[in-house]
Amino acid sequence: MSKDKSRRNPPSYRDLQRKIEISRTKRDNLNKKTKEYINQLQEIEDDINESLKIAREEYKKKRDYWNDKVKKLKIKKNEYKNLLETLTEERKKILKKKGDPASKNNFLTIKQIERKIENLERRIETENLEIAEENAIIDKIKELANKKQEILSEQLNDNLYKIERKIEIVKINLNKIYEQLTKWSNKSQEYHNKMLGLYDKVDTLKKDKKRIEEELIENKKMADRYHEEFITLMNQLKTVYKGQRFKRTTQRKRPLKKDKRKDLKKELEKIKQDKLAEALEKQKAGKKLNIYEVRLILEKSKG
Repeated sequence: MSKDKSRRNPPSYRDLQRKIEISRTKRDNLNKKTKEYINQLQEIEDDINESLKIAREEYKKKRDYWNDKVKKLKIKKNEYKNLLETLTEERKKILKKKGDPASKNNFLTIKQIERKIENLERRIETENLEIAEENAIIDKIKELANKKQEILSEQLNDNLYKIERKIEIVKINLNKIYEQLTKWSNKSQEYHNKMLGLYDKVDTLKKDKKRIEEELIENKKMADRYHEEFITLMNQLKTVYKGQRFKRTTQRKRPLKKDKRKDLKKELEKIKQDKLAEALEKQKAGKKLNIYEVRLILEKSKG
């Protein structure tokens, strides 16, 4: 009973047109969204490649450059440290031979002389002295200065003094090396951090890329479903159209206009071209084609 009723009440031509338009609109919107996804993926891919290029060709090279300088400077630092140890050992040996207390007495005598000179100069500046007193203090200062110079002259010819001067110079150079090491190490770390920052960015971009690829697949599946629905409805429309044309012919009504047949043919051709465009896009992306898509591409190449 229901079958007879279905035969008596098939879908109307207008109802099918309305459904076809809905399916086509949804399919086209989803296809548009597919293109947007592809553009997003291309932008992300470009950003990934650019970030990796900067990380490898700029930041990594600069980091390695400063690392190399630090490495060489550390070798120099070790050389100076070894030299300092050697000089320190020599100083100990000289002190042991000469007797450590005597050398310390000379050193303390120079310091004492310098303090005495400072005290005498301060007296001249601050106290209200008689001329005779002031001249006496000046003579004492000259005497102390000469004494200091004699001791210094003795030290210039002394091996201990020479070793101590070398030790002082080595320490100064070591301090400069430590400062330079800190500066260059910071430079290396700066570019290393920049490089790691870009690699972190690339990891995030890859996650975004994977998410968009998944959304693209789902979006494409939906677009294909609506396209299949569209094709099915178009076939139904074609059947209804033929039935209505036969009915009108038997009832001696005006035959279907050629324009409507042309519109239908154009619609079918548009479907074919849309499917061909999708097949070419899949081929370009290196994706697997179904047999229908392969045939469309072959027909196009033959044409």
